[in-house]
Amino acid sequence: MTSTDWLLLSVLFLVFAYSVVVTAVLVKYRRHRLNRLIYRQRRKAKLKSDSSAEQHNQHVADEALRLSQAFQKFVPQQFIDHITKTGSGHIELGYADEQDVAILFCDIRGFTGLSEKMRPQELMGFLNSYFLRMNKPIHENGGFIDKFIGDAMMALFDHPGGTPQDKAIDAINAAMELRKTLDFYNIRRKRKGFVPINVGVGIHYGPVVMGTVGSDDRMDTTVIGDSVNIACRLEALAPKYGADIIVSAQVLEGMGDKFPVKTRLLDWVRVKGRKAPIQIYEVLSHLPHQQQEERFSVQSKIAAGLACRIDKEWDLAIAHFEAALAIFPQDSLAKHHIDVCRIYQNMLLPDDWDGALTIQ
Repeated sequence: MTSTDWLLLSVLFLVFAYSVVVTAVLVKYRRHRLNRLIYRQRRKAKLKSDSSAEQHNQHVADEALRLSQAFQKFVPQQFIDHITKTGSGHIELGYADEQDVAILFCDIRGFTGLSEKMRPQELMGFLNSYFLRMNKPIHENGGFIDKFIGDAMMALFDHPGGTPQDKAIDAINAAMELRKTLDFYNIRRKRKGFVPINVGVGIHYGPVVMGTVGSDDRMDTTVIGDSVNIACRLEALAPKYGADIIVSAQVLEGMGDKFPVKTRLLDWVRVKGRKAPIQIYEVLSHLPHQQQEERFSVQSKIAAGLACRIDKEWDLAIAHFEAALAIFPQDSLAKHHIDVCRIYQNMLLPDDWDGALTIQ
């Protein structure tokens, strides 16, 4: 080979080597760009996926909150709290929990006659307007409405972590606030040309069973027990004794002496469905001062008359009630007890009669 051939061969080799190097660099560069493009596309897809998942999760959370809020309109949150404290995350058929609570019943007096004068839509509008207002005093005093029964409502005061005194005071305060709320509601009704309404309230304190009843496809929460029956019966006695709020002795015992509420003894009764009699009292503190003084002024005479009735000392009992009537002639309570004594003194009573008036 000549020197010229060697020179040409060297040049060709250098060109080939250069081409290989440039090609390798270009391949590496393009591979790098391709990898970055793939990375960006994957990252973009991941961000889109994460955003979509987050939106989906937020939608699920919003829907769950909406359903929970709707569910609470049918099952009170406090009832749910009683269930979740046992470790169960959902409501099951047959759940039961016993609690000592204050039970309040409130009912519209003369509702049947009032409802007969209304068209169906007017009746529903009236009830919703009424319940909307009466709901607030219950919740503001730590209670919750367990159920609406026609024109009546049943509320419980469980004061989580509280004492019997806390629960009794909550219920008493709620009852007195219900009366104030009713007064304002009647002012509004009068302005619109409607007749005023009145309610009776009964309160008892004792054990109840909170649970679920029904079937697999139709279930409801409920509160049952002797204490519920007593509270319901006390509310029914309100018009009989001309009282706004009637409470049992158990409520006053739970409340204690330090809470400033004025009451007077009404009677010693045995309500339907219960063997043991109970003392019932009228709450006076929400009344105008003059009415409080008038009703409380005969307290000692009423109590003395009841003690004599229990001992079957009819004439002496009637004398005490007549003395009460002389002090406060407008008091229907004294008249009621005189009528009861005159009926009982002509009856043949058993030897173990305990003096309680049986209320059907």
